[in-house]
Amino acid sequence: MPGFELFGAEERKEVNDVLETGILMRYGFDGPRKGIWKAKELEHAITERFGCKHAHLTSSGTAALTTAMSALGIGMGDEVIMPSFTFVASFEAVLSVGAIPVLVDIDDTLTLDPAAVEAAITPKTKCVMPVHMCGSMADLGALLNICNKHSLILLEDACQSIGGTYEGKHLGTIGHAGTFSFDFVKMITCGEGGVVMTNDIDVHTKCDGYTDHGHDHLGVDRGADLHPFIGYNFRISELHAAVGLAQIRKLDQFLVMQRKNNQLLRSHLEQIPEISFRRVPDPAGDSGSFLSWFLPTEAQTKAVVDAMKAQGVLAGNFYWYDNNWHYIRKWQHLQNATTLQPIGEAQRTALLSLAQQDFSKSDGIMSRCVSTAISLVWTEEQIHAKGEQMKAIIRSVI
Repeated sequence: MPGFELFGAEERKEVNDVLETGILMRYGFDGPRKGIWKAKELEHAITERFGCKHAHLTSSGTAALTTAMSALGIGMGDEVIMPSFTFVASFEAVLSVGAIPVLVDIDDTLTLDPAAVEAAITPKTKCVMPVHMCGSMADLGALLNICNKHSLILLEDACQSIGGTYEGKHLGTIGHAGTFSFDFVKMITCGEGGVVMTNDIDVHTKCDGYTDHGHDHLGVDRGADLHPFIGYNFRISELHAAVGLAQIRKLDQFLVMQRKNNQLLRSHLEQIPEISFRRVPDPAGDSGSFLSWFLPTEAQTKAVVDAMKAQGVLAGNFYWYDNNWHYIRKWQHLQNATTLQPIGEAQRTALLSLAQQDFSKSDGIMSRCVSTAISLVWTEEQIHAKGEQMKAIIRSVI
């Protein structure tokens, strides 16, 4: 799955370009940097590779989401509809701008259930935020229709699905804005980093200033920049951008390897009639980073997970239902509104209500789901061995 598996001379060359100038910051120092602008180069590469008009790098995927929401005008008291299965960064970003995360059920795509989204819309709803989990996409056709019908913003959290597409368009470029994460275990990595992609020049201009203390970046002297609005420090460094620049050039290679390995492993699990697989709205657009599969019951799934753990096969197989980072069931800090700083009453009330909310539909899906991370460096022999071992364990349980 992650690009760090194939880290080598290309990344070292790009990083050394930066080290030789000694200019690690993405802005200023025009003379000493000797024409080395890795962040600018990576942003251009992103627009070319993913087909968006504008891209702005940030220090993380979380910062990218926060930046995108701010640039889209999402803030105090606005409701953002998001899935119950995601990474904690998704709701952290919503809370950071003063907005209210409204969590709703997923369906068998492991992403937002459009019917649940429609039912959750209120006069305070401003944004629908699908999270394209585990390499595949939400039902974007249905979600776009809902957003158009209700005049809502569609913000794509595509942090886990770099390289995936929907009807020929890259995930993260279909809504009003979209984000990638380039952390260490993403499809391509900067070590740490993220990006906001958009086709709206106004959104891009606001992202550019917001991530650098509100600088307008219009002059040749950074110290003389004007500040049209208050911003924060969400900048990426040249070192991180340099790593990403080498990685994005390898993305096509990564996707071919990943999809091949995914299909090989799937060919083993398909031999077990009790196993079903996640629904992918556009199968051709699945990045293949995970193979997500279901067993008939929660009890069988837990027994298989326990057996895989006992036999040392659990590594790389994720049972999200008991995972502390990715599913509402284990987010007690969110449901208890546990923060270091005081938060607004509307946010606090909304968070405390999560403990009473019915997520039984999501539970019924997640309690039966296992996601197997696909490695780029597996050999065919290793895949066949892994598949046979997993089959034997599953058959012994069911």
